[in-house]
Amino acid sequence: MYYVYVLRSLKNERLYTGSTNNLKRRLFEHNIGKSKYSRLTKPFKLLHYEEFLTRIEAVRREKYLKTGKGREELKRLIMGR
Repeated sequence: MYYVYVLRSLKNERLYTGSTNNLKRRLFEHNIGKSKYSRLTKPFKLLHYEEFLTRIEAVRREKYLKTGKGREELKRLIMGR
């Protein structure tokens, strides 16, 4: 199983979108500063995730969520909670 996830930095409130095959491990890595792109803005809270059967599907969705239309959709998904 593969996942696309959205995190919110508790330091600066910015969103971080990524994909992984192990969601629990990846969140842990973000929160201990292992990811070079999110190291300075830890800790993080998981806001949203989606499951996919293949890595290709997950990466495709991740790329979409990083576009203008994808970010708009993400706002609606997150605000609905």
